[in-house]
Amino acid sequence: MPKLTIVAFDGTEFDLDAEAGSTVMENAIKNAVPGIEAECGGACACATCHVYVDEAWTEKVGQPDVMEEDMLDFAFETKPNSRLSCQIKMTDDFDGLIVRVPEQQA
Repeated sequence: MPKLTIVAFDGTEFDLDAEAGSTVMENAIKNAVPGIEAECGGACACATCHVYVDEAWTEKVGQPDVMEEDMLDFAFETKPNSRLSCQIKMTDDFDGLIVRVPEQQA
């Protein structure tokens, strides 16, 4: 089971065991990580699960696809390492992944 760390805006770290195939968003909701609202439930139809992928992981996680990129236009204070957590599926290759929650969601 890959390890996932989600850092809330206030600096609180949530160290989670993420099931392979689950999304970062699902793990955040399941563990009540503050700041991940996920209003659309993971359908890539909003930007309320926006996270910043740790720079050490951005290349491995990859870039958003066109649909996700369009939704990121609605996110608050995007950066080059911005992703929607509903679109990052955990795999064994992502063991140790770190993401950070922004100050606010769209």
